[in-house]
Amino acid sequence: MLSNQAKIESLLFVSGNEGITARELSQLTGIMKPAVLDQLALIEKKYKQDANTALKLIHAEERYRLVTKKAVTELVKQYFESPAMTELSSAALETLAVVAYKQPVTRIQIDEIRGVQSSGMLQKLLVLDLIKEAGRMDAPGRPIMYATTENFLNYFGIESLAQLPELPQDDEKNEATSDDLMSLFNDALDDEE
Repeated sequence: MLSNQAKIESLLFVSGNEGITARELSQLTGIMKPAVLDQLALIEKKYKQDANTALKLIHAEERYRLVTKKAVTELVKQYFESPAMTELSSAALETLAVVAYKQPVTRIQIDEIRGVQSSGMLQKLLVLDLIKEAGRMDAPGRPIMYATTENFLNYFGIESLAQLPELPQDDEKNEATSDDLMSLFNDALDDEE
């Protein structure tokens, strides 16, 4: 059985760049908020004291996030800049297609369309300057919204988002799936070659 600390750490990990509030942690784990705050303090202390971990816990605007320590910045930068990493995986392309067609869009909206957690892909796309933070949604938690960058256009050799084909209009189902977006995105790229 997982400890309360392990439950909280796992949710911190999967919340990615968006982070998570103590209130949300409390609701998801069933742990009272004061106990969640105590566990967060213990996690923060644990990471500060452990020289063998690359992680640290930060919080701002009531949101808690796991991030890497400054000591590993160069290593992480090398990972994202290596030639193998600049080739986009199908998951990265899928995430990028959702952002391109639905922008500005939040991570939660992307996750709902893709059916999987997207924070890692968003981080990679941010580092590659293919997407950018485009403000915050006026909703509880003020989630970050994402949009494509000028570098996105350059990377794919298109001049504007208008060159992407229009999404099909289906009266029965107005929401496009990630497969639809990916197919249209690939078609547009093939047309440019």
